[in-house]
Amino acid sequence: MSIIKGLETTFNSVYTEYDRWRPAYVKELYDDIFDVKEINPSSNVLEVGIGTGQATLPILETGCSLTAIELGDQLAEFSKCKFKNYEKFDAKNMAFQDFECTPNSFDLIFSASAFHWIPEEIGYTKVFDILKSGGVFARFANHPFKDKKRNNIHTAFEKIYGKYMPGSLGGNEYSEEDAKDRANIAYKYGFIDVSYRLYRRTRTFTADEYTLLLGTYSDHIAMEETTRKKFFEEIRKAINDNGGIITIYDTIDLQLARKP
Repeated sequence: MSIIKGLETTFNSVYTEYDRWRPAYVKELYDDIFDVKEINPSSNVLEVGIGTGQATLPILETGCSLTAIELGDQLAEFSKCKFKNYEKFDAKNMAFQDFECTPNSFDLIFSASAFHWIPEEIGYTKVFDILKSGGVFARFANHPFKDKKRNNIHTAFEKIYGKYMPGSLGGNEYSEEDAKDRANIAYKYGFIDVSYRLYRRTRTFTADEYTLLLGTYSDHIAMEETTRKKFFEEIRKAINDNGGIITIYDTIDLQLARKP
């Protein structure tokens, strides 16, 4: 979905739906992170943009101390409650730009489908500063793509989005070249051992489920309520008129970068 600057806090209004419908991340991704940087009970970890914790549990289960930064107050509170049984977990309600700590504090900093909200030069510079020497930055994100086997649904979607949200439907499937280009940004800010990985999966939804998922995306949340209801009605009809289900093809990209 398209990214519109200024919508960073829209997820705050739909935190329960966000937690239910936004996907977690694949086990292989965490295996690859831990292959590059061992995390254990003595490790100090920072998560940038926890949301409702879709990416958090596998890191917490290492026994590390984990501090999470979250701009949305409702999201931060939700995550505090969700992970309340982990004594070494803390969520702070603030922008990453406002987070203060001593340099060289963290063994691992990770951010899942959130780092794009932070201006590049601010985000990478700050991450580099507060990582320990030898510490690793892991940035990853999920990139959904259209149903490849039900083209009639996509054709209908093109008309619907053209009517309600022109230019926001998205274009090509996220590629290896996209992942490489994004990963290499880290070199500009002094990181070494930069690499990337791609993971693919599918998710299948009914028409009602899919509209609930769409209702957690910032640009859809920002629509005027009456218009949004009409939009969702047409989306549901497009799916139900073409078999009643839709399959989304996800590509997850992982960027790994080490501080010298």
